[in-house]
Amino acid sequence: MFSKILIANRGEIACRVAATAKRMGVRTVAVYSDADRGAKHVAVCDEAVYLGGSAPKDSYLKGDAIIAIAKQTGAEAIHPGYGFLSENADFAQACQDAGIVFIGPSADAIRAMGGKSESKRLMEAAGVPLIPGYHGDNQEAQFLKAQADDIGYPVLIKASAGGGGKGMRIVEDSSNFTDLLESCRREAITSFGNDQVLIEKYALKPRHIEIQVFGDSHGNYVHLFERDCSVQRRHQKVLEEAPAPGVDEVMRKAMGDAAINAARAVSYVGAGTVEFIVEQRGGEMSFYFMEMNTRLQVEHPVSEAITGVDLVEWQLLVAAGKALPKTQDELSINGHALEARICAENPDNDFLPATGTLFTYQKPAHSTFVVDEVRIDDGVREGDVISPFYDSMIAKLIVHAPTREQALAKMDRALAATRIVGLPNNVAFLRYVINTDSFRQPNLDTALIEREADELFNQHPLELSTLVTTAIVQQLATESTAANVDSHYKNDPFNRPSGFRAYTEYKRSFSLIYNEQDYIAYISDWQNRAVLNREKEVDNLSRFELTIKQNTVEDDAVEDSTLDEVKPAYTGQISYNSSDVHNHTLWLDGTRIKAQSWEHKETVYVFTDSGRDRIQLIDVMAHVGEDSAAVGSLKSPMPGQVVAFKVAVGDNVKQGEALAVIEAMKIEHTISAPTDGVVAELLFAPGDLVADGDELLRIDAVANEA
Repeated sequence: MFSKILIANRGEIACRVAATAKRMGVRTVAVYSDADRGAKHVAVCDEAVYLGGSAPKDSYLKGDAIIAIAKQTGAEAIHPGYGFLSENADFAQACQDAGIVFIGPSADAIRAMGGKSESKRLMEAAGVPLIPGYHGDNQEAQFLKAQADDIGYPVLIKASAGGGGKGMRIVEDSSNFTDLLESCRREAITSFGNDQVLIEKYALKPRHIEIQVFGDSHGNYVHLFERDCSVQRRHQKVLEEAPAPGVDEVMRKAMGDAAINAARAVSYVGAGTVEFIVEQRGGEMSFYFMEMNTRLQVEHPVSEAITGVDLVEWQLLVAAGKALPKTQDELSINGHALEARICAENPDNDFLPATGTLFTYQKPAHSTFVVDEVRIDDGVREGDVISPFYDSMIAKLIVHAPTREQALAKMDRALAATRIVGLPNNVAFLRYVINTDSFRQPNLDTALIEREADELFNQHPLELSTLVTTAIVQQLATESTAANVDSHYKNDPFNRPSGFRAYTEYKRSFSLIYNEQDYIAYISDWQNRAVLNREKEVDNLSRFELTIKQNTVEDDAVEDSTLDEVKPAYTGQISYNSSDVHNHTLWLDGTRIKAQSWEHKETVYVFTDSGRDRIQLIDVMAHVGEDSAAVGSLKSPMPGQVVAFKVAVGDNVKQGEALAVIEAMKIEHTISAPTDGVVAELLFAPGDLVADGDELLRIDAVANEA
């Protein structure tokens, strides 16, 4: 076995490999970029060496530099993880030439499976089922269109060198083929530097089912059963499970045998995944080879959960020349496992990737990188930054149970207990997905998200009264904590955050914004009731009267009396007890609700077992004295790189007009004007890196007279 390996990756997968290596007594070397100097994977490895700039091309894609670091540190092997150089045949060859073991398949196997067209020709020769299509070298547009006409619509145009859902177009009829072909080729050139495509029949109600395979250098091959990865957005996986629902033993054996034949056809050594598209027609399922991923997959933990195998351990053993630890007959399925990919993205805005700081990151009780009932694999900690340079995945949440129904219940509870504040994320969305009828039945295919859209997007599971009450209770708890910091003043009635009233009932108002609507909430008599309650020693609850009204007053100068005629959205008596500023027990109309909340940038994020939502609690005093230039400034909503400014100093702009373009996570984001005005100053230049919240330009409130 190796004594030391270098992990040529970052984040969760680097931490995953390091955990198994440590258990096996193998020392690890991390490499890191500027953006990752304080990253978790740097901390968990035995050694760490600086690699280069934040952009992947300046760091994690520098194969020569990585090999040099491996030699410098005495690492005998390099584990590429997934992504970056993991499927780069030239890098695998360079490792071999340098006398360093590449923990993965040979360069020849990577090349054979790297091109979709070539791999399909190999699979056809090996007897692996292929979906009808054209995979040849003739790339003339009219010829390809003729092939599509012969195959029959709908067809799928796919970039031959593609992956990650890019370079794919569904063509519904012949009239659209040429335009979609050109669009697919443009994206393929941009993403992969190769515009060669293939044409395939688009399967009806397709499912994405893949087989985990393993080969060693002694000619042994096994498969570790199947995973269903059908729940996808933008052709990228969201949820995975093993085994695949509805797959019987006959189909399982047929797919497993086909996957092993695929691996044997290229003398595959190491962990790989053979991906199949499964067509569902008339109650029958037919599977066809799609591609082979010559690396460990993101979703490998579900296979580990149902087999009890540590796949990274097997990778190290096989790379060191050992035989596979088990034969096919010794492998079996135990229970059911689900994996949810927790990502920094906004599902309600077309899954736009997000960047920023993990202000709050709390997880349910779990294990890390080992098979357990609840497992979380991640490479971040609370306070870390999700940067614009790398993938948006925060963590993988994996659950294992005896049955699928129990696994679903366990996943629901685990997602409900996950708390992330500081940037948009898909935790709530994942919970919605697993509770849809389609997922539970299961009625699975790659269009599940589109089919269940009404149940998945723009959801608000919490009552307005719960959100408002929690926001107010957190504010009161925060004020109470602040008032009690200095024991000399804590009993001073003039120091109470509620204000001191000798003869009148106290009434307080709060300004809130929820779902783009303004509200005013009033509480009264809360201090006196709390004092009375303590004197009687009835219980440990504080109480107040709550009234919530929709604020339809546009003129801030108008007194609150103008709202007297507005019918309340809610009135009730509230009881509460806060153990701290984040944890609250509420009684609303006799119903107990346990809530947690965090305030970040005037937004209160509320979490209960029923779901999560957010509401803005406006601190009016915090905005007093703000100058018009600051209010009209344009700030970057994320870390990234300035691509371009669409305006110049002195230009008149209108609210909503495009002002700047920021690139983050390889996606361009257009930043629009928050107000009318005139551009007073540009504070960055194209190519500059900006942090979350950096002021990009200033806008004077009054536009130039034209």
